[in-house]
Amino acid sequence: MKKNYHLYLGKADHLTVMSEFLTRGWNVAIPEVDIGDDIFVVQDDNGTLRRVQVKTSTSTQKQQTYKGQFNVPLNQLRNISNIPVHYIFILRHNDGWSKPVIIRQDYLLDHWENSKIGSVYKGNLNLHFIYSDRKVKCSNIDLSQYISDFTDFPIIEE
Repeated sequence: MKKNYHLYLGKADHLTVMSEFLTRGWNVAIPEVDIGDDIFVVQDDNGTLRRVQVKTSTSTQKQQTYKGQFNVPLNQLRNISNIPVHYIFILRHNDGWSKPVIIRQDYLLDHWENSKIGSVYKGNLNLHFIYSDRKVKCSNIDLSQYISDFTDFPIIEE
């Protein structure tokens, strides 16, 4: 494995996520300066803008399940603007991609503050996702409702 494999994996993940938005009819752009937004997703006909932060991990196999770890900077999670960030968590597993887990910033913050999801280390919220039989859990909280939840990114018809 290349020394900087994580950089290649991260870029591949961004392009995978961007491809999904494009197939749904949304336009995508990568900001020239990354200060927390990896992708801007735009509905061209009305200017609707969504901010996206992509989080990537490789899987670790555990008998009937597999897992991945993701880190979200707490200062970013707490800083909710008028356009919240959509976090997309995607895992490289068995030479393919998991279905994306899509959680809006305010929902993830609520899970952290009220359900005690994840753990804090060095200013990051560390999330350990466990995948099994079309389910995803973190800190024993079922996040399956967020699997491929493109509610805020409906397919755009002509």
